[in-house]
Amino acid sequence: MALEATFRDLLVGLQKLHDALNALQVTIGDRPPDDGAALADGLENSVLDVMGTLHEARKGAFNARGAVSDQIDLDRARRALTVCQDRFHRVSQMFSADFLSYENLRELQRLGVARGREWLLWASSTKKGVNDCRHPLEEASLSLGRCWEEIAEHAGATSVSVRTTNVGQKIISKPSATD
Repeated sequence: MALEATFRDLLVGLQKLHDALNALQVTIGDRPPDDGAALADGLENSVLDVMGTLHEARKGAFNARGAVSDQIDLDRARRALTVCQDRFHRVSQMFSADFLSYENLRELQRLGVARGREWLLWASSTKKGVNDCRHPLEEASLSLGRCWEEIAEHAGATSVSVRTTNVGQKIISKPSATD
């Protein structure tokens, strides 16, 4: 795949993840109006934190794509992709810790059971929203890996090998007529 197209796919994948997280944020914010729960508030804050870090990852991916658009600057692309990779790694860690941990999922279920039908429906839709984020997260991770592969291939293809050989030259002057 062409270098620029690979980076474009990364941006699309990160946008899909953003959309899924945005939908999760709406779901979490749509909790029953009576008696707020600390868990719901914490999940809402966590989604905002993850989305903020994802924004930084998207910015890095955008800068990396710019570095391979017209005139390819692999060093600039590599540096921008490194920023994207770092932020994406944080997004993945935050998502796992805040949404996929057994304790949080168990607490979400407990809250739904303890507070009645409305909260149980909210907890179920929140779990579904969390699960809906998993596929875009995995796809973005794969796209990021493909970007690194493309950079490595292009870096190897543009390498120049220089080999010098020493070919001696012997200069002999002609004897002059006066000798």
